[in-house]
Amino acid sequence: MVEIDAEAMFSQQPQDLVVVAGQPVTLPCTIPGYHGVVLWIKDGLALGVGRDLSGYPRYTVIGDHGSGEHHLRIQRVELMDDAVFECQAVQAAMRSRPARLTVLVPPEDPVISGGPVVSLRAGDPLNLTCHADNAKPAASIIWIRNGEVLNGAMYSKTLLRDGRRESTVSTLYLSPSNIETGQQIICKASNKAVPNGKETSVTIDIQHLPLVNLSVEPQPVLEGNLVKFHCSAKANPPVTLYRWAKGGSIIKEVSGDTYEVIVDHSFFTEPVSCEVTNPLGSTNISRNVDVYFGPRMAAEPQSLQVDLGSDAVFNCAWTGNPSLTIVWMKRGSGVVLSNENLLTLKSVRQEDAGKYVCRAVVPRVGAGEKEVSLTVNGPPTISSTQTQQALHGEKGQIKCFIRSTPPPDRIAWSWKETVLESGTSGRYTVETVTTEEGVISTLTMSNIVPADFQTIYNCTAWNSFGSDTEIIRLKEQGGSQGSTGSTFLFFKYVTVVFQIVIDSR
Repeated sequence: MVEIDAEAMFSQQPQDLVVVAGQPVTLPCTIPGYHGVVLWIKDGLALGVGRDLSGYPRYTVIGDHGSGEHHLRIQRVELMDDAVFECQAVQAAMRSRPARLTVLVPPEDPVISGGPVVSLRAGDPLNLTCHADNAKPAASIIWIRNGEVLNGAMYSKTLLRDGRRESTVSTLYLSPSNIETGQQIICKASNKAVPNGKETSVTIDIQHLPLVNLSVEPQPVLEGNLVKFHCSAKANPPVTLYRWAKGGSIIKEVSGDTYEVIVDHSFFTEPVSCEVTNPLGSTNISRNVDVYFGPRMAAEPQSLQVDLGSDAVFNCAWTGNPSLTIVWMKRGSGVVLSNENLLTLKSVRQEDAGKYVCRAVVPRVGAGEKEVSLTVNGPPTISSTQTQQALHGEKGQIKCFIRSTPPPDRIAWSWKETVLESGTSGRYTVETVTTEEGVISTLTMSNIVPADFQTIYNCTAWNSFGSDTEIIRLKEQGGSQGSTGSTFLFFKYVTVVFQIVIDSR
């Protein structure tokens, strides 16, 4: 029979405790003078009889039994130990005060989604999500950058199935203007179990299209010299491809960031471009070269054929660098007619016909010129020596030179009662030859007789614009001054009369 001390009392009772999971804890229970059975109760259930707690490997009853010490020792407290404990003296019908053992669970190490490096495109906002799971109580999360707490994060928590632990999620939003590449942002989670908190961090990697600069050296440069193009690019992710083009045409033989070439005039108007590519896309930049080059014809003037009295307009365009000077002149004349691309000749006359030169000069570089012709449509113009010579008794010729645009439709020789356009009639033969300068019509007489020196010969040419006539006479080659002299005066008088008649028309 167990002896029961009627005076038995608790000298030590378990107290409410808060302990972090994983730590040991001791719940005291001392009943001096009591030698009966002592039970530990957890949430209303006995853990064992006396000191036998074999069903709970982490639980032991410690202390001097003879002195009434029945302390409950828990090794490595776990969440399941979060409960209400009592120490009971069965035979004495004594119960200690209930002691609440509160187990704190630190959160697992926080995790930032997408870490440890978070990449985003330049201009995009940053959304970071950090979660700290399985904590009791729920973890608090703060965001830190450069030692300062960032405000404005969204916060939510979720109770787990065990009804005790909670997971916390925090989302941080930063505008594009509030972030820089290379920045480190910290997520720090803490609760009562870890007042100093646990933290993790991410590094911000802002990705962007290539930022490109295209340099050209040297500039300006004379045509025919070497020029170096350098395409410098900053890109994240790094550059994967360089592509060069000139005037829109790909330069296949160049693949790096440098292009060297001997330049000609085309580099002045056809830009060289460098296209730089990284995984995000491409950036293209182009530059012209300030190439010095002599005049090159851009619009070639065309020879003109215009009607008498009409305007003639020539167009002559040159390119050159530096700026060039244009001069229009008529070949054989020192008069500058125009310094513009256009040369306009108003109401042209037949004397305006001829060669015109468009000349371009690029100072200290070079010059060029182009010649064109102006042909004036009008009536024929006859220019011949009015007195031509022949020998008596020999074959003689008189020639008539005709300038005519368009060419003459008809040429006729007339003397006395005779008119001959071509072929042979008696002693007379007419032949016509066309040259670059005009038409030559020749009247040939066989066996010259004295009467031939007293005859007036008319050479007349017609075209669609009109006609012209020239009076020609024969002079005896080496003849005396007697009757021949008087004949000369007579023919001179007749020639003057015919010329007056022609002019009056």
